[in-house]
Amino acid sequence: MSNGANAASEVPSQIGRTVLNLREMLLRGDFQPGERLSELPLVARLGVSRTPIRLALDRLANEGLLEIVPTGGFVVRAFTLTDVSDAIDMRGLLEGAAARLAAERFQDPAELSVLRALQDELERVMPLDPQLYPSIDSFAHYLDLNEAFHSALVDLARSPMLRRTFDRMLSLPFASPSATVFARLKLPKAKELLTVAHDHHNAIIDAILKRQGSRAEGVTREHASLAHRNLDAVLAADKRFLNSVPGASLIRVPDVA
Repeated sequence: MSNGANAASEVPSQIGRTVLNLREMLLRGDFQPGERLSELPLVARLGVSRTPIRLALDRLANEGLLEIVPTGGFVVRAFTLTDVSDAIDMRGLLEGAAARLAAERFQDPAELSVLRALQDELERVMPLDPQLYPSIDSFAHYLDLNEAFHSALVDLARSPMLRRTFDRMLSLPFASPSATVFARLKLPKAKELLTVAHDHHNAIIDAILKRQGSRAEGVTREHASLAHRNLDAVLAADKRFLNSVPGASLIRVPDVA
């Protein structure tokens, strides 16, 4: 392959890495809501040329993490608690639709093997006492398994359109299935909600197996609504716990007198 071909093939991967790096910086709180992002400082900070930076900024604006300034450039978007609630509801709608389609298009019990394996592993590593969980790394594994379960559920819908919409939604902070779980971990009754979540997983698998589309959709939407309970519990306990939610620095939480 020629040097020109090599250079051309590196461009998409460089853009992808730049998008991932900038998204991580936004969710980590490296930039504040309303802050203007300029290409040249980002070129120096990320060590890439202006073209990947410009395209990455366009991508993140399309995802909703940035806003385009009428006079040119981009600013970091701020989110309200209503935005957070809407994102949770939208995930519930999409995952509910995925579960219904999975039940309607289900053909062979073997198709559920991935979901069953992930659920078995989730139950194996589920913290008996979340407040005494052995390590952050261990719980990170639990969160990864949970994300994989939800992704596998969407795969079972066999709908590329739904998959694209779901993946785009997950690029927003606080929209992922595990976004509020970690923040809830050290609060009272954490074990109770984790147990309910696992019961939901088992019910979803059972409904798909029995081709009960409406039941699969209903349980999945109820499962997604646990994120509302997580968020309410975090805010009721201490708003500082919200910092455990990815992208929390982008959320405007009103002060309560």
